[in-house]
Amino acid sequence: MNRILLGVAVGLVTIASYAQWSNPADDIPAYHPAPPAKAEKLPPILSGNQLQGEYFRLPWQRKVYEEAAQVPGVLYQLPCYCHCDRALGHTSLRSCFEGTHGAECTTCAKEGAYAYKMTKLGKSPREIREGIERKDYESIDLDQLGGM
Repeated sequence: MNRILLGVAVGLVTIASYAQWSNPADDIPAYHPAPPAKAEKLPPILSGNQLQGEYFRLPWQRKVYEEAAQVPGVLYQLPCYCHCDRALGHTSLRSCFEGTHGAECTTCAKEGAYAYKMTKLGKSPREIREGIERKDYESIDLDQLGGM
């Protein structure tokens, strides 16, 4: 009985100490705090004829890429909350639109559409990032975006 109580006590202390020292900011996905340097060569965002095929069958899939191409410097400064930085090595939301991931993942697509909309409303990348962290992008209706 004493061993069980000791085990429970050690477990609770471990959990409590982890909770005390864990930082919610550590869970923010990768992003860049400033725009890319002018000399920095970044992969292009997919566009034109690249927006065809199995990943671009729905109107919103093409639309989010067309919008992303208009605000690449903003997307560079935003995290992606599907956490593709962990699984795919992405460095920001911009990375999602350099390949087909932005068309496959509704989180990326909604964040991209939200970033475009907020940029057009005059919001700064920092303000947009704060909105993404609050999950404001979840209000984006992708079907409405694509004109369906």
